[in-house]
Amino acid sequence: MADRPVGEAGLVDRFGRVATDLRVSLTDKCNLRCSYCMPPEGLPWLPSDRLLSDDEVVRLIRIAVEWLGVNEVRFTGGEPLLRRGLVQILRATTALRPRPETMLTTNAIGLARLAPTLAAAGLDRVNVSLDTLDQETFRQLAHRDRLDDTLAGLKAATVAGLTPVKINSVLLRGVNEHEAVALAEFALEHGHELRFIEQMPLDAQHAWDRSSMVTASEILGFLQTRWTLTPDPAHRGAAPAETWVVDGGPAKIGVIASVTRPFCGSCDRTRLTADGQVRNCLFASGETDLRGAMRSGASDEEIADRWRMAMWGKLAGHGIDDPSFLQPDRPMSAIGG
Repeated sequence: MADRPVGEAGLVDRFGRVATDLRVSLTDKCNLRCSYCMPPEGLPWLPSDRLLSDDEVVRLIRIAVEWLGVNEVRFTGGEPLLRRGLVQILRATTALRPRPETMLTTNAIGLARLAPTLAAAGLDRVNVSLDTLDQETFRQLAHRDRLDDTLAGLKAATVAGLTPVKINSVLLRGVNEHEAVALAEFALEHGHELRFIEQMPLDAQHAWDRSSMVTASEILGFLQTRWTLTPDPAHRGAAPAETWVVDGGPAKIGVIASVTRPFCGSCDRTRLTADGQVRNCLFASGETDLRGAMRSGASDEEIADRWRMAMWGKLAGHGIDDPSFLQPDRPMSAIGG
């Protein structure tokens, strides 16, 4: 086994993977209560003194880009549009050299108003979470009546040029799995790129049950009742989605099968929580504190080395199929997607 890299090395792990894609959670707060993420009453939010300030977020992104070779930055949450400093953080990120590609994962509530400003600040594109096109099902899933706001946000993102707009959809058995074809038709009609995502064990209630999860194979079965799907000849690389060409193309539909078809061997992601913790895997059981190091006066080099150490310890895979697998203590809203 090679020695742990220090100094000029990027975010390399023991298995030769290199993390170049940084997911930055800007807040654990959300204005929806999606059942696969949190309970209807919500969760205790992080106290403000534990959250990174805007300047601290920007500093860590700068270290990731300038010291560690990160070339993609995705802002997540919770709901990142709730972060008051989002635009300022985005401007500072796109001013870095080399300039990273910037993305935002959002439920699109408020995006109708913010899309032009975000585009002007340098945002490249957005991923929008949309699990249903039915008002009542949306209320059942999200415990809020905000479907029209999400659809308005999708339209505004397209108009603002934040394209290709990608849609993330989670299908739940007995709730919305019958909408697979309708969601795909909507995406194809509007020129969006649809990604179905297998439900993952990241809910605050710890109620996830693999036996009730709608699998990638089932999703593809739903879609093949309507279209001919052929495997995408383009190399997948480190992308989490397997994509299929629809009726000969050019349109494509993807499935992110984190549970049944894990892609850990090509993972290139590193994650920063809203309270300044590095997670080397979405399902990691531990974290590395960068907030404390910063606030104790650590230099950029010291923080970069701490980050390298965190990624060096990354496991070969998430281990969901292992009987000893334990769901992370933090839910998705507190980790960042």
